[in-house]
Amino acid sequence: MKIGIAGKGGSGKSTLAALIIDCLLKNGKTPILAVDADPNHSLGEYLGLDKPSTLMEKMEELLQLKDKLPPGMDKALLWEMGIAEILQENKGFDLLTMGRTEGAGCYCTANNLLRTFMERLEKNYPFVVMDNEAGMEHLSRRTSRELDYLAIVANPFPHSLKSAERIWEISRDMDLEIKERILIMVETIPGEIKDPIKPFREIACTIPFDQEVLSRSLQNLPLLGIDSSSPAPRAVEKLVLELIAKN
Repeated sequence: MKIGIAGKGGSGKSTLAALIIDCLLKNGKTPILAVDADPNHSLGEYLGLDKPSTLMEKMEELLQLKDKLPPGMDKALLWEMGIAEILQENKGFDLLTMGRTEGAGCYCTANNLLRTFMERLEKNYPFVVMDNEAGMEHLSRRTSRELDYLAIVANPFPHSLKSAERIWEISRDMDLEIKERILIMVETIPGEIKDPIKPFREIACTIPFDQEVLSRSLQNLPLLGIDSSSPAPRAVEKLVLELIAKN
């Protein structure tokens, strides 16, 4: 199962990605490839990992080396070995982090490398969870393609719902080979979701406000290992198991 997570900044994308990964681990659904495709990468922190090496950092390092290589050395092999070094291996899951450019750089090369590397890696992982960058750029760059599920995350506020609606429409109109789009509503204030239907007719999951998730966030603690009976992980587990059964 391959699931990508999209939405407006601050909607809870990384939190959802970490809770999905936690759920898969607890249910023995491994190995998992966790992909942080957001230039403002934070998924590793939610998973309790030290600062990971990133695709962009490795790319810049290899670009400095390429002109110093001896004649006859396979540059493609150098890229393959170098990029493989950034895959952070953990118990039950591995993390691949795209990272960001230094300064005002273009992400075209990084996204191309990310797609190429993922195509090679995915065959080794029955479960892939991709935390995308905020907004819609990842759709046009086609990093969010060939998904079983595109989870569009929103809060019950007009600007967040409008952003989710745009992502829904663009992902539908582009040839991204997404099997199913699902809307995830995240409650950031207790009891704030009154009529979450608009502008969507169906919502796959509503994640309730969770004091434990908030406390861990404020203390910069990972979400892995969170009590499964807590409201948010309980809702996510119900959704994940349903998606696995459908897939």
